[in-house]
Amino acid sequence: MRTHGAGRPDAVALICGERTITFAELDARSSRAAQAFRAAGVGPGDRVAFIEKNGAEFFEVLCGLAKLGAIAVPVNWRLAAPEMAHIIADAGARAVVVGEEFFGHLEAIVDDLGSVPTVVAIGEHDRWPAFDDWLSPHPPEDPGVTTGSDDAAMMMYTSGTTGAPKGVVLSNANFVAKTVGCAEAWRFSADAVSLAVMPLFHMAGTGWALVGLYVGCPTVVLRDVDPHAILAAITGHRVTNMLLVPAVIQRLLATPGVDSADLSSLRVIVYGASPVAEDVVVKAIERFRCDLIQVYGMTETTGSVTQLNHRAAEPLRSCGKPYPWVELRVVGPDGRDAARGAVGEVWTRSAQNMLGYWNHPAATAATLTPDGWLKTGDVGYLDDAGYLYLFDRIKDMIVSGGENVYPAEVENVLMDHPQVADVAVIGVPDDTWGEAVKAIVVPTVAPASEAALDPAELIGFARGRLAGYKLPKSVDFAAELPRNPSGKLLKRQLREPYWCDVDRRVQ
Repeated sequence: MRTHGAGRPDAVALICGERTITFAELDARSSRAAQAFRAAGVGPGDRVAFIEKNGAEFFEVLCGLAKLGAIAVPVNWRLAAPEMAHIIADAGARAVVVGEEFFGHLEAIVDDLGSVPTVVAIGEHDRWPAFDDWLSPHPPEDPGVTTGSDDAAMMMYTSGTTGAPKGVVLSNANFVAKTVGCAEAWRFSADAVSLAVMPLFHMAGTGWALVGLYVGCPTVVLRDVDPHAILAAITGHRVTNMLLVPAVIQRLLATPGVDSADLSSLRVIVYGASPVAEDVVVKAIERFRCDLIQVYGMTETTGSVTQLNHRAAEPLRSCGKPYPWVELRVVGPDGRDAARGAVGEVWTRSAQNMLGYWNHPAATAATLTPDGWLKTGDVGYLDDAGYLYLFDRIKDMIVSGGENVYPAEVENVLMDHPQVADVAVIGVPDDTWGEAVKAIVVPTVAPASEAALDPAELIGFARGRLAGYKLPKSVDFAAELPRNPSGKLLKRQLREPYWCDVDRRVQ
């Protein structure tokens, strides 16, 4: 903001609906935000939570906090109120900025969040000041705080195998490495027009948007993932670069009008975050007639670490090769590098690797080695040409429509139901979402009984305690679950019948 605001003040930074914001305006608004947060007692290293869908306010808050050396904590607005409460409390947030759609969530938990002295509303609220009114008394003067490469810039929460979300602490250097490197790889330039449609609480959303802002091109921001709005944005604003998850690409291909729309402005579509069917990739290449780039990464690596260029006739079932600034290795059970073609855990090392998990030194030590390697928890192999192939996930994580779902969290909720004796949650193939959440339940009463558990009732039981995307989409019943002699649940055995005929298992 400082650079573009001074050097290219009249260039368009953001297009949000009918609102067009120049870099000078965004620079000034973010400076007002910095002054307002400072007046509220927010200083270097303090955390501020943000709960709202995509919009200009996200960037005003993010850049304002960066000008103070404070840390933005985007909160997944799809979470249930108790889940939000955990993140806000765990982060020790000094302030919360919340959008009107989520007032109810915060109202339900705010009285229990004694550590949050300031709540600011995007919209009208009878208790909290409106964001614009809160900014207006403050001057558009940059506070001029200088931060270092290794200072934290953002904290994004991701679930662990126990289901308890952990804050991934990402530094200035992490984002510089990501944006500088990927800008060229993703064909960004100052004359590009970027589309930011994926949720900004995700690395797929924020990481993408920051690349466009870094190069200084206009970024069209869509509040929701709506295929009709995406199509209208491409044609109306001549979008050149966009990132989508496979489920959205599939929905876009089925949107009325896509066959006749003028999509000639598109240069590149980047996608990743979940499994994808090969026919979807083929159809996307045929219809969009632009470069289709597949990426693989995680929040802990500030997003993408490998890339596959489909137009370069690279192997479709791989997730590509690491970027030039990224090291990649596959490590066997003995702790040594696996031979080419042999399966092991994927490790990566680069300037994109996180600083660590917030207040979780043991988890950080288990993930980051002393010499800088990050253990991804994904199982895969490298072929002779250096392409990475993912085979399975060590941590049993389910990726549904780009959202990470950890089975243990869902299982813990379902086990609280009085008619559930045992339960396993797995991911199964889904044409729309890549994977769908399935619960396999051992009921306390036989399924044939009049008192048998109703799947809809079980899902309803979980709805108030879990985000919607974590809820089981289907429930199967079993007399018992497969376990080894030590009692460990054999989830791979449960998954195999559903995945045995699927070629492309993990993306």
